[in-house]
This record gives sequence, structure tokens and C-alpha cells, in this order.
Amino acid sequence: MSTTGASATGANVDPLAALASLPGVAESVESVRKAVDRVYGHRIMRRRSNEITGEAALRGSRGSAALSGADWALEEVRRRADFSGDDQARVVGAALRLTAESGELLSIWRQSPLRVLARLHLVAAADNGDAVGRPRRDGETATETPAAGAAGPPLIGLPLPDADEVAGRLDGLARLVIAGSSAPALVTAAVVHGELLALRPFTSHNGLVARAAERIVLIGSGLDPKSVCPPEVGHAELGRAAYAAALDGYASGTPDGMAAWIAHCGRAVELGARESTAVCEALQRGAA
Repeated sequence: MSTTGASATGANVDPLAALASLPGVAESVESVRKAVDRVYGHRIMRRRSNEITGEAALRGSRGSAALSGADWALEEVRRRADFSGDDQARVVGAALRLTAESGELLSIWRQSPLRVLARLHLVAAADNGDAVGRPRRDGETATETPAAGAAGPPLIGLPLPDADEVAGRLDGLARLVIAGSSAPALVTAAVVHGELLALRPFTSHNGLVARAAERIVLIGSGLDPKSVCPPEVGHAELGRAAYAAALDGYASGTPDGMAAWIAHCGRAVELGARESTAVCEALQRGAA
């Protein structure tokens, strides 16, 4: 995406605000706001919000892992204590660790997003040797996770940018985050998510890291401060094919493609909100 690179040189440019004016984006933003408000307005949230947050974390982790090739049933994720047994178990464990870590990094994100991204990769890929916690170098490639191969074709089929392009675009993205924007949180979260997926800056676990970063933006922006609207749930529900197609639109850099990616991310947040609303209803009935 050229927007992030361009922003680094424009003193008063807010490219994210321009994205917010694309056709359909305002409608997506409003739809997300209403869905989030429904969760926060539920009577259960006033008494048991910690339980909703915990359940949302579990379900979001499961969704992110599913997109990375470890599509486990929720109850299997809930009951497991050991996630070291095989490739899929390690992916689920990485997703759970990232969700837990995300909440600890909110205060750092706006000042040092690259430091946060490095930490997220370290948490996700702690056993990957000297490639952990740093961007790819010349000659290094990127794989999603070992488990991804079990789920068919690669989720991200875009050409892999070289190390110099990764460094430049990561710097541009960091400048955008630090500078802030008048754009709605959904737009910023979608750009952070899409840029990290397109770049695949690390040698592994890029999808997990990108989705964790999206969550951080949504929480830190104040849109979902209690983290009860997990977008990972929605991304998984919409499916790998729709996720990949929407990412292609982002990578195209066209107005239609960008708007479609933002709308896709918005729909994912709405579905995450719907999931937590259902949890609230179940708790209210005494069924969960």
C-alpha cells in the first residue's frame, strides 16, 4: 500500500482520513459502532464484563488460530492445558499468548509500534531461533505457521516484498500510528492489519501478529476498550477465501479494493460483537 510510504514525507497529510471518505466506509463505521454499542449496553456487561472479556479472548484466539491452519473446536481450546504437542497445538498456544500479551502493550503502541510488533512476534514464535522478534533479512522468506499447510493453499498468496521494502513500509506504518489520525478506529485497524499481512515482515506467524495488532488498535482507540468484540471471530466466520480476496483488494491499492478490505474488517468486528452479545444472553439465562 503506497499510503503508508507517502505519509512519511507529508508533514500535514492524513492519508487514513482520506480512506475514511471512500464510498461505503462511513456506513461500515456506523454499523460497527452500533454493533459495539449493543454489547456495551447489555445489562450483563454492567455486572460481569470481566467474564465477557475473558470469553471474547478465548474465542478470538480460536478464530485467529483457525485462520492460521489450526481450526479447533472452542471446547477443545478451552479444555487444553498443554499446547506443545504438535504444530496445530503450538499455533493455538501462540494465538492464546498473543491475545493475553496484547492487553499489556496498549500503552506502548502509540509511542513505539515497531517495538510492539517485535514483542508480538517474540511471544508468538519463541522457539524460532535468531529470527524471532525482528523483521526479515535479505534472503529470508516467510511462512505463516507450520500448521497452515494442513489447511490447503497458503492463506496469503501475494508476492513477498523484499527486506528493503519491508523496512521502508514498516517505518511508514509506524509514522502513521505515532502521528495519529482523525480517521475512525476501524480504518486505522484495517490498515494496520492489511499492511502487516501484505508485508509479512517476520519469518513466521505474520497472520497471528497482524490480527493481534488489529485488536490492539481497536482497544487502544476506545472503540472496544474492554476487548469484547473480537474481530478474529468474524474473520474466521467469514472464511479463509473471503479473507484472502479482501486482502487482495487492500494490496491493489485501488479505492474500491481498499474500501472492500475496510468493509470486510468492519464486518468481522460486527460478528465478534454479535458473538459476545450471544454470550451475554447466555449468561443472562444462566446457561453459560
